[in-house]
Amino acid sequence: MSKEFDVVVIGAGPGGYIAAIRAAQLGKTVACIEKWKNPAGALKLGGTCLNVGCIPSKALLASSEEFENASHHLADHGISVENVQVDISKMMSRKDGIVEKMTKGIEFLFRKNKITWLKGHGKFTGKTDAGVQIEVSGEGTDGASSEVVTAKNVIIATGSKARHLPGIPVDNKLIADNEGALSFDTAPKKLAVIGAGVIGLELGSVWRRLGADVTVLEALPEFLGAADQALSKEAAKQFKKQGLDIHVGVKVGEVKTSENGVTIAYTDKDGNAQTLEADRLIVSVGRVPNTDNLGLESIGLKANERGFIDVDDHCATAVPNVYAIGDVVRGPMLAHKAEDEGVMVAEVIDGQKPHIDYNCVPWVIYTEPEIAWVGKTEQQLKAEGREIKTGQFPFMANGRALGINKADGFVKMIADAKTDELLGVHIISANASDLIAEAVVAMEFKAASEDIGRICHPHPSLSEVMREAALAVDKRALNM
Repeated sequence: MSKEFDVVVIGAGPGGYIAAIRAAQLGKTVACIEKWKNPAGALKLGGTCLNVGCIPSKALLASSEEFENASHHLADHGISVENVQVDISKMMSRKDGIVEKMTKGIEFLFRKNKITWLKGHGKFTGKTDAGVQIEVSGEGTDGASSEVVTAKNVIIATGSKARHLPGIPVDNKLIADNEGALSFDTAPKKLAVIGAGVIGLELGSVWRRLGADVTVLEALPEFLGAADQALSKEAAKQFKKQGLDIHVGVKVGEVKTSENGVTIAYTDKDGNAQTLEADRLIVSVGRVPNTDNLGLESIGLKANERGFIDVDDHCATAVPNVYAIGDVVRGPMLAHKAEDEGVMVAEVIDGQKPHIDYNCVPWVIYTEPEIAWVGKTEQQLKAEGREIKTGQFPFMANGRALGINKADGFVKMIADAKTDELLGVHIISANASDLIAEAVVAMEFKAASEDIGRICHPHPSLSEVMREAALAVDKRALNM
């Protein structure tokens, strides 16, 4: 007799573990299948995001920024510091400690909510009158090599893995993906990065601050093409000033490794053959969904040609009582999007009527300055033929930004020309990841730019720039 659960979640990343917790809060019997092992061989919850993604990368970004501030910016405050040193191994230990604390925290939440952690790989084996059958192999829960469990409802939350390029073997030593790039033992003198997306820019920034000469090669003709053009233009200017050497419109050719490092042949945007030599190479060209070896066909399901599982607006698949969320379905591969989908599906299973407005899912790049936006870009709205009005306000006119020596960047707001409804908010600044939340709230409530302009903001604070940008939509900013 197999174990039976109301809900079985496959994958314990941000989408999976949040889905499991919400389902348990709603009184369901819940199990979550997870096979992740850390380098020491210990099974851990949290998935890619917590173990080798969002959390460790932000820890290293914070540490490297502290080093850069001490090395180059404390003098602006009248503080003299000489012979600043960095201990990479201690920095990595701090990062690992944060990850360990967070994974232990999820284990605690599982115990608190009486969620069963099924340790191993989950694979569908078929359906019965009792529900969906899933084989858990690897560790087992009782020391056995495998067991089969029955689920009335299943949530597939298996996440994604780094996309690798053909002919460029990743060993996570000389050539690394996001996982290896978070664990370098020393800062390379010369670092090459293929891909100027979120991961490439964040990890490139970490190692540049720690002493690497960083060159970024991007295949797309535009830098940060998904962002508003005003944002991408400002970001390119700031990164160039910092020393990130970014080339767009390139075509990468043969990559060779040797004892001395890596040699990358590529063609630049003008069609000229170029060669880049580096000590190490980071490949960050996107991610692909983890939908292989799930046994989807055994329950009448299959991934599409791109490897994703097709779902409706409530993340339901074509098979009744089987749902999929996060990086394995359409939409941006963002941890917070996966979390919201996990909560939504748990509530759908409970008979509720939840809804996600995907236009109100914010994007963040944790560089310095940070880049964040929600809603549509000016170029998207113009392509739709929408009549709009915009307001922009710089942080250089903000007292708090000047006081903390973070005066680069601006807030740009876009509103409907007739109704004044907010259609998009775009920020490049310190703490943009926090500031964008106000815009998300406003857009969820269908606010007008005037609404933000009339709300009292604390002075002095970075948030005042949000208000000034809103006022600028009607050309009445107070401090410009």
